Amino acid sequence: MRQFKKDDTLMLLVDHQVGTLNFSANRPHEMIISRTRALAKLAKALDIPVVLTSSQEDQAQGLLIPDLKELLPEEYENRVKRTGITNAWHDEDFKAAVLKAANGKKNIILAGLTNDVCIVWPSISMQEEGFNVQVVIDAGGSPSQIADDIAQQTWERNGVRTTTINQLISEMVHNWATEDGQKVMPILIEEVMSKVGQFS
Repeated sequence: MRQFKKDDTLMLLVDHQVGTLNFSANRPHEMIISRTRALAKLAKALDIPVVLTSSQEDQAQGLLIPDLKELLPEEYENRVKRTGITNAWHDEDFKAAVLKAANGKKNIILAGLTNDVCIVWPSISMQEEGFNVQVVIDAGGSPSQIADDIAQQTWERNGVRTTTINQLISEMVHNWATEDGQKVMPILIEEVMSKVGQFS
């Protein structure tokens, strides 16, 4: 297993939109938002490049959640607005934005809505093109648990790893006593540990 480090990693947050959030029923929306906030803060603290994308903002999906505009204002302003392509990797503007931000980096942290449509396909496509992809499963969801399970099984069969917010943060930091560990610990406490027991 290749261990991700901040210097060789890129983060992609896909379709965390106010309407798309309503398409996820298998885990609490508050959990998805808190995990997404944690990812955004993690990227900012460790200087990990982030690309945001949305789909059909003028329809039911709506705008990206306000949290992303608050935490990643520049990335929000430069978000890739897709016209409906479900596999974001097939969108030329998104792919170009990712390759530019990656600048040779091969490790991808991926999260979004929904796992069974908007995450499974680009994760596999990027893995097939030589990237190492991890999906942060609790920063997204699907219309049902079975849909989430099948999506996870599908991407894992194609070499994509599944992770959770705690596992990812501990992988990226390595050691809480380091400078990076001290930067990230408050994020973990505020966005994750303070919410333990709130979500089933």
